[in-house]
Amino acid sequence: MAELYIGTSGYDYKEWKGGFYPEKLPQKKFLEYYSTQFNALELNGTYYRMPTPEQMQNMITRTDGKIKFAVKAFQDITHGEDKSKYRTLIYEFKKALEPLQKENLLLCVLFQFPNSFHYEKTERIYLDMLLKEVSEIPSVVEMRNTQWQIGQVYNALRERNAGWCITDNPALPNLMKLDFINTSEIAYIRFHGRNAQMWYKGDNVTRYDYLYTDSELQTFINPIKELLKHSKIVQLFFNNHAKSQAVINAKKIELLLKQ
Repeated sequence: MAELYIGTSGYDYKEWKGGFYPEKLPQKKFLEYYSTQFNALELNGTYYRMPTPEQMQNMITRTDGKIKFAVKAFQDITHGEDKSKYRTLIYEFKKALEPLQKENLLLCVLFQFPNSFHYEKTERIYLDMLLKEVSEIPSVVEMRNTQWQIGQVYNALRERNAGWCITDNPALPNLMKLDFINTSEIAYIRFHGRNAQMWYKGDNVTRYDYLYTDSELQTFINPIKELLKHSKIVQLFFNNHAKSQAVINAKKIELLLKQ
């Protein structure tokens, strides 16, 4: 049976006060509290700013090594227009991960590509070069364009021992369709919510304003149990962070999987 890690995408949300974090808890103590409630965290802040080894060491210290981390790649690696800088960026990014690797607290790196990253030759070449640069690090690829949901891609990822991110999102044209494909020892699911109305016109809060019902979560239980049979590590992260909904759903799916 695989190791199971459940958590949320990010943790530093002021609006979680009173819903998840105690009302009087100072924001600087959020991470410490989070580490008492979950065994894993998907770091989203590393997407917006290149992390440093000191920051990652600080994460370890503040959580007392109790949780493991999936780290989202810096945005210039996956979304940057100048792809020629990728080696320099990857080198800096990997240096930042060294404290996590040393303490065996790095679950994987998540490379999230935009909807504009199409299944075309230049993009495929870039992805191949990128995965070669991180071949020694567990890596997962998240696509946002359905052009990538084909057998050739899955097989290519398997050959490179790179994981495929299973995503749940609104059923909209060109967005990823829910599948349960696994291409490496890591199975990875991101729950973005199903707020179709706000997906394209909302901001980073309203877009993910969605609470999964118990019956919706129940439909994931058997597929997740199958992934647990055929993987070494299964990671579930909830990105529907508005109104503490990610926490509510993460706790609920944990209970459902124990039944």
